[in-house]
Amino acid sequence: MNIINKPFKYQFFNAAAILIALNVFVYIIQQFVPQIMFKLTITPYFIFKGEVWRFFTYMFAHASLSHLLFNMLALYVFGLQLERYMGSLEFLLYYMLTGLLAGIFSFAVYSACGLWLSSLLGASGALFAVQLAYAVVFPRSVIYFWGLIPLRAPVMVLIFTALELFSSITGLNPGVSHLTHLTGFLFGWLYFVIRFKVNPWKRLWGR
Repeated sequence: MNIINKPFKYQFFNAAAILIALNVFVYIIQQFVPQIMFKLTITPYFIFKGEVWRFFTYMFAHASLSHLLFNMLALYVFGLQLERYMGSLEFLLYYMLTGLLAGIFSFAVYSACGLWLSSLLGASGALFAVQLAYAVVFPRSVIYFWGLIPLRAPVMVLIFTALELFSSITGLNPGVSHLTHLTGFLFGWLYFVIRFKVNPWKRLWGR
């Protein structure tokens, strides 16, 4: 077994709750020091000037209270159960790596398109990966979409992916980085294939 596939010793220390607390803390700081948000986002112009920490910090900055609450609710609902299954160290690696890679990919696209001052922020890239992982690990779980519509977890992932693809193609909700969401799914998928040697499609649909 090589280092890529070597499992961590199982530990649980509530990493999801720690991530939620960090996101809330950063948002509170933003309210007192608004300009700090502009030091945390992925903005190609500043990354080319050497501010590479932005690839990590963008995941902890949010543009509004609703943005924060929606993301943290998703992290609480899906992340906590996923962490209990994976273990905290595996969960943290999965969350941070998928978020980092989604940010890097988005940065590359922004740069290629000449969007030097476009800014990306929020935990959504990592959270879309978390939702995918939840569906892969708990394929028979039922989620109540908007608290009303019961959906099996794989169906939820399929609907979210379709919505993101549609929004990306049509330009719906232009202030939302649908590309980052989709790449969160992509890198989450690749994580299962490469690290766990698991075919997510077979786990999602039982084939």
